[in-house]
Amino acid sequence: MITWTKRRPPIWAIAAAAAGFPIWCGLAIALDRYGHRPDPGGHFDAIVVAGCRVMPNGQPSLCITRRTTKAVELWRRGLAPVIVLTGGIGAFPPAESSAAAAVARGLGVPDSAMILESKSTSTAENARFSRALVDFNRIVVVTDSYHVRRCEWLFGKYFGEVRGVGVAAPWPYRARGAFREALAYAYYIAFPSRV
Repeated sequence: MITWTKRRPPIWAIAAAAAGFPIWCGLAIALDRYGHRPDPGGHFDAIVVAGCRVMPNGQPSLCITRRTTKAVELWRRGLAPVIVLTGGIGAFPPAESSAAAAVARGLGVPDSAMILESKSTSTAENARFSRALVDFNRIVVVTDSYHVRRCEWLFGKYFGEVRGVGVAAPWPYRARGAFREALAYAYYIAFPSRV
């Protein structure tokens, strides 16, 4: 007969969790607030849309739609002549970049003003694979507000000047995304060689 005993976590683990949770919350809030800045002025070489998941039915997610709509708004204002749409095939086809391109076309962007990067499966790959396609220096990256700082950091490894523009998701998605982003950001700080 197997008997299970309940082990209490060590006091140091409880103390670490109690101290860590407020730090985690604070980082999530700070990352989200960082992405709520005014849109940049001036002229850039390209507007890049960070990849985001496709729905099980193959339609663009609200995330893709929000990001792409903002990129098209910036493109219409003349911020850059071209939009780079990123993202390969995730859990469901088509590629994220193809789903974003469909949104952009629906908003009146011609194919001649779009470049599709269709192999990446992470933000780091969005940046690296975009660089392999284009020889731009100054770019704007459009993503969710909580994701702006990490995009600027990762794209900054490959492009000379990167300015992030954040879009706001509805509150429940934004909170969940910000908490997840805080963990991802902490991971990249702790293990920069794995990026």
